[in-house]
Amino acid sequence: MIALSARDRYTREENELPLPLRIPVHPDWRPLYPFESHFLDLAGQKYHYLDEGDPHAEPLVMVHGNPTWSFYWRNLVLAFRDQYRTIAPDHMGCGLSDKPADFPYTLQSHIDNLVALWEKLNLQNITLLVHDWGGAIGLGAALRAPQRIARLVLFNTGAFPPPFMPLRIRVCRTPVVGPWAMQGLNLFARAALSMAVEHPESLSPAVKAGLLAPYDTWSNRRAIARFVADIPLTRRHPTHAVLEEIEAGLPSLNDRPTMMIWGMKDWCFRPECLERLLLSFPQAETDRIDDAGHYVIEDATERVIEDVARFLERHPLAGSPRSSAMPPTGDVS
Repeated sequence: MIALSARDRYTREENELPLPLRIPVHPDWRPLYPFESHFLDLAGQKYHYLDEGDPHAEPLVMVHGNPTWSFYWRNLVLAFRDQYRTIAPDHMGCGLSDKPADFPYTLQSHIDNLVALWEKLNLQNITLLVHDWGGAIGLGAALRAPQRIARLVLFNTGAFPPPFMPLRIRVCRTPVVGPWAMQGLNLFARAALSMAVEHPESLSPAVKAGLLAPYDTWSNRRAIARFVADIPLTRRHPTHAVLEEIEAGLPSLNDRPTMMIWGMKDWCFRPECLERLLLSFPQAETDRIDDAGHYVIEDATERVIEDVARFLERHPLAGSPRSSAMPPTGDVS
């Protein structure tokens, strides 16, 4: 494992691009991401992750989806790193991780990488926070290593074969047009800046630039397109069976304290996804945020931070000095 500042990592790679491929980015996004970068070597590829806070503190592991990266978790890292060890990986092909052409970019491969990180860092008593594809990846990893998992926090996600495919995403599966739109024009990530939030004004130019920053060339957008291609439309798709297995295993995790924080205006991971997850986690506390979309942490940052803080206080780990007089409340909305 090696460490390198995010600023140096991105600037170095940007400067190595041929001049015509360098896309200007807003100069102010990097101060929003004031973290040291760490890398795990996986078969010769660099897997990037943040690791902020006391290494002996309880770990909060934050797993992003598509088309975001660890930048999406920046406000939670800043809010909790003084009390907890906050860890946020970038999936291979995403964020500041390498973007190899020959990586499989499947759900199973992302699960394998996350488990490898947990094993390398020997993480115990993990509080797992997941969003979007991070739900299937993180919960898939949790089922592989349940002894490492203490608490769960789920944000607008799914861990089951998709019950529907929004037209906006289905269009991205169109041959030729889809890859051209996602990798050539970066339309998937750019459209999310307005379509994944209920309050687009909440995304400053710097935040927009930060969300897009790693995805500045055709090859650097490879994982975005591969995530979309990995959505199983039929049972014949290999990821369909992986998702079926994950959903079948979810009840084995429902003895962990669990909270679900949901942007109810999400057109992709719609409220039906929340209700389906509650079948596996009937004891979960919930906060249904009526005026938030898919990027719920961007739409409702302060509320989300308060939700997570209170959840952690209500459910201290055995032996933890933290305690709370607040009992679990079920639906906290």
